[in-house]
Amino acid sequence: MKLSKFFGRFSLYATVITLCAVLLFPVYWMILTALSPASELRAYPPNFLPSAPQWSVFTELLANHPFDVWFLNSLKIAVVVMIISLTVSVLAAYALSRFRMRGAQSMGLFILTAKMLPGTLIIIPFFVIFRSAGLIGSLWSVIIAQATMIIPFTTWMLKGYFDTIPNELEQAALVDGCSPIGSIFRIILPISAPGLAATSLYSFVISWSDFLFARTFVVTSDSLWTLNLGISSLKGEFVTDWNIVMAASLMTSIPIIIVFLFLERYMVGGLAAGSEK
Repeated sequence: MKLSKFFGRFSLYATVITLCAVLLFPVYWMILTALSPASELRAYPPNFLPSAPQWSVFTELLANHPFDVWFLNSLKIAVVVMIISLTVSVLAAYALSRFRMRGAQSMGLFILTAKMLPGTLIIIPFFVIFRSAGLIGSLWSVIIAQATMIIPFTTWMLKGYFDTIPNELEQAALVDGCSPIGSIFRIILPISAPGLAATSLYSFVISWSDFLFARTFVVTSDSLWTLNLGISSLKGEFVTDWNIVMAASLMTSIPIIIVFLFLERYMVGGLAAGSEK
């Protein structure tokens, strides 16, 4: 019995370690490529540890390329898209969850269907509309396009979460003198912390990793390039400094890790609070 328990635990740990190694290997290889000298990158078989880590690759990236401009543009887009998506999704999801009206279920499915449309299908209508509005060459074109693609899915996510919250909580708040809007901010949103955290994280990650819309709407102005556009420009026609490319990719992934670490405690805390109730 003890032997079978030992082998069961050993197989579990071995499986977890193997999966973690497989998932983390691309990150390790990205770090290795960034820190390796250019001469070692062309060596075969490849080295799994750099002989002399080149930490100067990060300063070289910042000195020779407008990485700070790309970073600020991506940050502006991601933060504004996250705020717009969260605001619209909360109100739309609350209306679909609480108001019983004819065709509400069909409307919810229609909103979810809008998320299934690929970006390549609607980019031409977007371009025509933005050109008529004079938004081509502006970050607002990317923000509006990204929010349009993100809001349907985040609305559906929050609707499912709002459906699990009993109506009696809002009714008790109304009896105590709270307004309908106040009940949303004082009752619904605090309870929905895990859903809001997941929605915010999803919105930030999707907008941060955008390439298609930025490549189409702001490619004409170098000062409006995002990180993904900037990293794509680092690839040369004949020679590519892959250590520079990987260094830029590493620095691009840092904000995603920070946002996840910041929101993760709210997600876990909200789930723990819900389990206690």
